[in-house]
Amino acid sequence: MASEKFEETVRSLLSSAGVTLNGSAPWDMRVNDPRTYRRILGDGSLGLGESYMDGWWDCEALDVFLDRIIRAKLDKFVKSNLKFVFYALQAKFVNLQTKSRSNEVVLSHYNLDSDFFMSFLDSYNQYTCGYFKDADDLDKAQEQKLQLICDKLNLTSKDRVLDVGCGWGGFAKFAAERYGCHVTGITISDEQIKYARNYCKGLPVEIIKSDYRDFKTIKPFDKILVCGMIEHVGYKNYKVFMKKVSELLKNDGVFLLHTIGWNFSDVKLDPWLNKYIFPNGLLPSISQIGKAVEGIFIMEDWHNFGPLYDKTLLAWAERFERAWPELKKNYDERFRRMWRYYLLSCAAAFRSRSSQLWQIVMTKVGRAQPVCRIT
Repeated sequence: MASEKFEETVRSLLSSAGVTLNGSAPWDMRVNDPRTYRRILGDGSLGLGESYMDGWWDCEALDVFLDRIIRAKLDKFVKSNLKFVFYALQAKFVNLQTKSRSNEVVLSHYNLDSDFFMSFLDSYNQYTCGYFKDADDLDKAQEQKLQLICDKLNLTSKDRVLDVGCGWGGFAKFAAERYGCHVTGITISDEQIKYARNYCKGLPVEIIKSDYRDFKTIKPFDKILVCGMIEHVGYKNYKVFMKKVSELLKNDGVFLLHTIGWNFSDVKLDPWLNKYIFPNGLLPSISQIGKAVEGIFIMEDWHNFGPLYDKTLLAWAERFERAWPELKKNYDERFRRMWRYYLLSCAAAFRSRSSQLWQIVMTKVGRAQPVCRIT
């Protein structure tokens, strides 16, 4: 009887989102294991994601299903259990992004074999949103994104540029090749360092292993880029982070922040994403960024192109599936389902407009002239 009650509750919730349980539409959930219902009702988004990873349910159009779930705000109907209460309290009162904790996401995510990421990323190995303004394919969109960043930074051959959280060196290579400027990239991922140094060989590029809190320079930089890295900084460290960027930037320099953002302020990430993809991650809000830069930077331009992340994630998901026959030699089916769920759930978050993608151009307080704004 209890099992039937759980099933009916889930059926009713899904119906309110336009999803039919075990229906025939591509976005309908088809349950393979009746334990799914209790797991979802008991563990919310964590249970939904884990039960998909375990093969307990399937959906042909997973991104459409999750978009409907998000728009219907079904999470508010699932009660938090003690695990989530503890997670929320920990996120509120403990600094989850200390230097020692920052290695957790590196070890579980960014230190995966570089060949894995290259199997679905573009030719400049960009692991952030592409700019599909005048592009249909991922490679062109990512090249346009990199060009957009360079235009906003007003790069010249004389510039010394710092890329905080440089990934696999894509921006560094693009900027050094196109503009002849010197780029210093910092990251704490050994896999990224190894790949980026080889990728940028022969160019005026330096890749250094350093936490942003420890990095020092004798001569401040002309331009600083933070692209897809502040999501790992945490709200307790935003002010410290901004002060550090200011310390490393010339008084007349330009700082560009490229980040995913939320429409509201929170102190914790979705439990499933926190457990399986980005441990200790957090998306900032407009308010949190504003408080962090207050008295340090002037906001010159704030550009939102979040809807384009949907296209980026769908392109990654398609490439990931095409690469799977080769990838499965090193990864199991549960890993495949985890990554499929991750990419398509994020696509749904941007499609539903619950997540945004911001590029923010800033200059230091006291700068006499504004920079040119390019959006």
